[in-house]
Amino acid sequence: MPLAGLYTWTLSPPVLATIALAGGVYAWRFRDLRRATGIHHRRDRLRASAFGAGLLVLFIALGSPLDRLGEERLFTAHMVQHLLLADLAPILLLLGLSRTMLRPAVRRLRPVEERLGPLTHPGVALAAYVGLMWLWHVPAMYDLALEHAWAHVLEHASFFTAGIAFWWYLIEPVPPRHRLRGPWSLAYLSAAKLLMGALGMVLAFSPEVSYDAYAEVPRTWGLSPLEDLNVGGVVMMVEQSIVLVIAFAIFFARMIERSEADQQRRERLEAGP
Repeated sequence: MPLAGLYTWTLSPPVLATIALAGGVYAWRFRDLRRATGIHHRRDRLRASAFGAGLLVLFIALGSPLDRLGEERLFTAHMVQHLLLADLAPILLLLGLSRTMLRPAVRRLRPVEERLGPLTHPGVALAAYVGLMWLWHVPAMYDLALEHAWAHVLEHASFFTAGIAFWWYLIEPVPPRHRLRGPWSLAYLSAAKLLMGALGMVLAFSPEVSYDAYAEVPRTWGLSPLEDLNVGGVVMMVEQSIVLVIAFAIFFARMIERSEADQQRRERLEAGP
C-alpha cells in the first residue's frame, strides 16, 4: 500500500462501541453522584478529565494511523501503540476513578477478589505486565500477531489488561487487599520499568531485523527496517525512563506524606486526651 494510504483512521465499530460505552457509563455514574451529593469538587472535574483523556488515548492507539502504520510499515509506530495501551491509557483511566465512583462494582467484585487469593498479589500483576511485553516481542509471537487478526486483538487486550492491573496497585482508585506499603511501591515500580527498559535496550542495539513482517518493507520516514527497529527500542527506553522518573517522584512524595501522617497519628494517641 502507498504510504499516503496508511495515514487513514481505522474506525472499527467494536472499538468505537467499547469506548463510547465506557464513556457513557462513566458519565451516568458521575451525574448520579453529583445529584446525590449536590457537591461538585474541583478534583472530581480533574478525575473526569483524566478519564476522558484516557479514552482519547485508547482511540488514538487503536483508531489512528498508528495502527495501520504499525501493522504494515513501522515497528516504531507499533511500539508507540503498545506503550499507549500499557502505560498512558491505564494511568489516565485509573486516575479518573475513585472509591465512590466504583462503589457498585466493588460490592460485586470484592468476593471475586477474595476467591482469587494469591492471584491478586501485586507480584502477579508485575510478572504479567513485564512478561507479556517480553512475550509478545519474541519474533514468533510478534509475527503471529501481525499475521492473524485474532492474535493482534489478543496482544492489544493483554497489554491493556496487564497495564490496568499493574498501575492499580500504585494509583489505588480502590485500595486492594494486598497493598504496597512504604518503599515496596517504589521497588515495584522500579523493577517493572527497569525490566521493560531492558527490552527496549535489546531492540535498540539489535544488529539485525528481528521481525519478518518488517524485513522487506520500503524505507519509511527515512528509516531502513533495521533503523526502524532500533529507533523503536530507543522510544521504549526513553518512555520507560520518563515514566519511572515522574512516577517515582510522585510516589516517593506520597510515601513521605503517609509516613508523616502516621507519625502524627501515633503522637496524638500517645499524648492522650
